[in-house]
Amino acid sequence: MSTNKSFCDGTKNTYLAPSCGRPLGLAFYLLTKLLYVADAAFGLVVVGPNGGAATQLATSADGVPFRFPDGVEVDQVTGMVYFTDASAVYNLSQIDQLTSTRDATGRLLKYNPKTKQVTVLLSGLAGASGVAVSKDSSFLLVTEFVRTRIQKYWLKGPKANTAEVLLNLTGSPDKIRRTIRGDFRVAITVQTPTFALVGQRINGEGTILETLTFSPQFNTTLITEVNEHKGELYLGSLYPMFVGVYRP
Repeated sequence: MSTNKSFCDGTKNTYLAPSCGRPLGLAFYLLTKLLYVADAAFGLVVVGPNGGAATQLATSADGVPFRFPDGVEVDQVTGMVYFTDASAVYNLSQIDQLTSTRDATGRLLKYNPKTKQVTVLLSGLAGASGVAVSKDSSFLLVTEFVRTRIQKYWLKGPKANTAEVLLNLTGSPDKIRRTIRGDFRVAITVQTPTFALVGQRINGEGTILETLTFSPQFNTTLITEVNEHKGELYLGSLYPMFVGVYRP
């Protein structure tokens, strides 16, 4: 890991990830003020309340190393950390191969901060990207970028530890975030002759509540996150060196 900030800061070269790291997912645990990070190179890491260097928490599960950690979520009630590994074969710099081969080795995982153990909840995912926990902690939603769908994984109730397809989409979903209302915002890239950048708001039953198109305002080739805060939407992407703000 490089300690040279001038070398690493601001780079968009994914081949430098093994030296500089490449954080793709962020999630705060409000109780402890810890920031959990899904880093494409260093696995699941955490940054303390005062900032500084990250501490590495996990780099593998069931003997299989992480190749493409992508999304992360913290259950604010239980403190459990949920995250995705998009592929067990391809890393971030090989994302074109991941999509062209329709790789389905991605996983949904759980990290228990008390026991420091990682558990595989769901495997065989095609481009596991974002993960979000429901307001009542009863289920997770996980997106599959390659299969263009969202799965629902039950944490509680009669269906606990099982999954079902919640929604098939017309584009590739990336991160998914729960809003303060309890519904979810999904970032979707729809491949047309160019790209259409879409944000959809859905509920836990798979109903699409709202669809917004960001392409005219947010001119890039990929949208990775739509995060709602105080009535505004903050848009993330892998490559531009800025965050988009959409005001409805």
